[in-house]
Amino acid sequence: MSRIGAFLNGCGEVFTSLASPLWNYPGRMQKLSRFLMRCFVVMVLVGMLMWLSQRPVFALRQIVIEPVAGQTLKHINKPVVKQQVLETVQGNFFSVRLEDVKRGFESMPWVRHANVRRVWPNGLIVSIEEQKPFGTWGGADSHTLMNTHGELFAGRVSDVGDGISLVDFSGPEDASKEVMRLYERANAWFKPWSTEVKSLTLSDRYAWHVKLSNGMKVEFGRDEENSDKTLTEDRVARLFKYWPQVQEKWANRVDAIDLRYANGFAVHLASVSLKKNEADGKKASRSNEE
Repeated sequence: MSRIGAFLNGCGEVFTSLASPLWNYPGRMQKLSRFLMRCFVVMVLVGMLMWLSQRPVFALRQIVIEPVAGQTLKHINKPVVKQQVLETVQGNFFSVRLEDVKRGFESMPWVRHANVRRVWPNGLIVSIEEQKPFGTWGGADSHTLMNTHGELFAGRVSDVGDGISLVDFSGPEDASKEVMRLYERANAWFKPWSTEVKSLTLSDRYAWHVKLSNGMKVEFGRDEENSDKTLTEDRVARLFKYWPQVQEKWANRVDAIDLRYANGFAVHLASVSLKKNEADGKKASRSNEE
């Protein structure tokens, strides 16, 4: 018993020596008390906020879908989309990840971009930029369309609606922006003829040709890969220079033009055989150069 008593007395002395500095300094005791009280208040507030955040009033119940400025939503079924989002979204007003909701909307057909923001106390507002179809990709039966930015998206011609004329595009899937760039250039080149590009095809080897709204076909080849980026424009300028002579000789019988020749161009006549047409076309282009 004496050993136990001695041990307890020793522990008491150690505890007294450790605690005595605070007990002997009232100022330190007050600071410690204030610190502990603040910690307690913070813990209570955090607990209350966590409890409140889980209340049913903050469960997401309202989703407002609106178009971006200057647009109307023509291909977005709002009731269906709202129901899909409410069924799949994770979290409530506080915990929902807006980036996940944004990606979910942008994965839907006809949605190009989406912007999501919270609305107190249980809602979301989603601003949608809808796809603007500009052309088909890979044929009219394809389920891929091109928008006005040269981007491909899932869609069908039957979804576009009446009154919208689409340009027919085709080419490698990773070259859609290049196809749009070529379209814009070709459209600008043939404005003097008061005609527009109705289709453009880019091959896997990046040779390309267009069909104009007047029925004319124009073959460009692979000139865009050359170091001289103005080569194609020079050939188009040559075509316009000698076109009056071609029209004078063959009137409106030309239905195709081949610009792949370095020193001239060939024409295809709709009313003659292919062999005779190629010979006459090349002869005309050589005589024009002379």
